[in-house]
Amino acid sequence: MMTISIITATYNAEKTIETAIKSVLNQSYPNIEYIIVDGNSSDNTLNIINSYKSKIHHIISEPDKGIYDAINKGIQLASGNIIGVLHADDVFYNEKTLEQIANTFLNEDCDATYGDLQYVNASNIEKIIRYWKSSIFTPKLLKTGWMPPHPTLFVKKEIFEQIGTYNLKYKIAADYDFILRLFSNRSYKFKYIPSVITRMRVGGASNKSIKNIIRKSKEDIDALKQNNIGGVFILIWKNLSKLPQFFKK
Repeated sequence: MMTISIITATYNAEKTIETAIKSVLNQSYPNIEYIIVDGNSSDNTLNIINSYKSKIHHIISEPDKGIYDAINKGIQLASGNIIGVLHADDVFYNEKTLEQIANTFLNEDCDATYGDLQYVNASNIEKIIRYWKSSIFTPKLLKTGWMPPHPTLFVKKEIFEQIGTYNLKYKIAADYDFILRLFSNRSYKFKYIPSVITRMRVGGASNKSIKNIIRKSKEDIDALKQNNIGGVFILIWKNLSKLPQFFKK
């Protein structure tokens, strides 16, 4: 039976980390390796994490260079066949989610899977704000600004060994750069799961301020050019494609 490694990066996440931990521990799939990488939190985050330490395989708490550095540390520690990321303020859709992921890898010829994402109210995760309905991937979609919802992405560990981990030159858009690197590689096969995989609380780092929005846009354009996909016009399409998400529930 394959092992799925789940990585959670935390920093001062005392309000949400316990919900994330329970979301992993309540999964019906038995072969889970859980890794939490904390950035030396100054609030109660680490105490909450340590209250579950008997059920968490690896806990690190030390200063880091941001969320992607923390995730990279988790990838290096991971011994599972499949790697997924669950952010400290996210939860899996239900207790069968990782079972669904495992069955997809077992029954389909694929190197990575992804599904749909619900953006939910920060204080009430049952209240849906946006619904990111993804789609079956074709290479030409990258030219339209398409990307799968990163929190729903599960990748074979060997892929990270082949194309690298998250590029730390990107403070906000390292996930987009990784996705472009992954999905522009014609030798890999992808499987779309047409159901909700993850619920994400609204208010992520990339949208917290105008400054961050501008920085993310610059990083997105750089990632598009770095991966020979395109530039500013693709970014415009990428942002316009988000509008229908507010009307899907």
